[in-house]
Amino acid sequence: MGLPELSAVSQFYGSNPDYVIAGGGNTSFKDKDFIYIKGSGISLARARPEDFVKMDRAKLGQIWEKSYPADTDRRESAVLADMMAAKCPGEEQKRPSVETLLHDLLPFAYVVHLHPSLVNGLTCSQKGEAAALELFAGDGLWLPSINPGYILSLEVKKAAETFKKARGKTPDIIFLQNHGIFVGADTVDGIKAIYKRIMETLEKKIVRKPDFSQRTTVFKFSEWMGRALCGLAQRERNSSDPWYVHFEYNAEIARLVKDRQAFAPVSSAFTPDHIVYAGSDPLFIEDGNDMSSIAAEAWKKHREKTGRIPKIAAVQGLGIFGLGNSEKTAKTAVELFIDTVKVAVYAESFGGGRFMDDDQISFINNWEVERYRARQSG
Repeated sequence: MGLPELSAVSQFYGSNPDYVIAGGGNTSFKDKDFIYIKGSGISLARARPEDFVKMDRAKLGQIWEKSYPADTDRRESAVLADMMAAKCPGEEQKRPSVETLLHDLLPFAYVVHLHPSLVNGLTCSQKGEAAALELFAGDGLWLPSINPGYILSLEVKKAAETFKKARGKTPDIIFLQNHGIFVGADTVDGIKAIYKRIMETLEKKIVRKPDFSQRTTVFKFSEWMGRALCGLAQRERNSSDPWYVHFEYNAEIARLVKDRQAFAPVSSAFTPDHIVYAGSDPLFIEDGNDMSSIAAEAWKKHREKTGRIPKIAAVQGLGIFGLGNSEKTAKTAVELFIDTVKVAVYAESFGGGRFMDDDQISFINNWEVERYRARQSG
């Protein structure tokens, strides 16, 4: 057991889009004295043994004994500083996952945290908690939506202790509302067995799957609209630097871009990853006779409302455009939007989708940790 196995299981899930999009999630291995956790911004699909950060568990444990400021920014900065100080010699240039504390407190050799679309159809739904308790009673712990970071780790610590007192064991499955799932086991085979059971259980409950069959219609306005959106972004930035666009259209998207009402199920963010890579506020442009002025006016109103350049633009009757300052970021925005679509469809089986709250969306949009992660993977 150790780093080679941790690297292998990270790549196993990281290379499977059913479990990981854009490298999201994190993994760890621990022994009595040290924990090895994936570095922030490192893709799971390419995580090598040297990409994990070796940390002193005794120093991490001391964090729980300290008091931190009530102010969110000051608290997270102070906790991050203490966490960085827990890195072992030789690890100075690496940055551990923000969820290191959560990984460390779980008493399993391996912990694998992922964001599978199928699982998030449950965690991002109106009736997710009730369904999770019914389907995984005795094994799974459900945590309501909580901002990532120290407070999330603290709440998991409290809930896991309560679970253990009641059931005599630490939960090996933790569902985080509007976030994802943590699974713990003492072997890699144990991790895989638990995830297999979870996915098979949820598959049986899904009443509809997204229809991503490709439409062959050629849209004469798609290239023009793409250039128009790039031009709006460049003018917004007052720069001649190139802006990139990635267009997507399929049967499921066709239903969503029929009108604003049809677009509502995917009109906000389900998880932090969706915010980081696809934005929390997709732009919706309605069809009309003068698309140039309509797009410009919609862009202006969106910018005034959000203060941000949109990463996703949906054009009524046309399709979805991912926007970014590179081909990769534009394509990744679409990939994460497609994941949003999957989550929305799967959530139909559990009472419909449930977006993150406005204050949580604001937290992620302004959190330095997530800005760092986006830069590293951009």
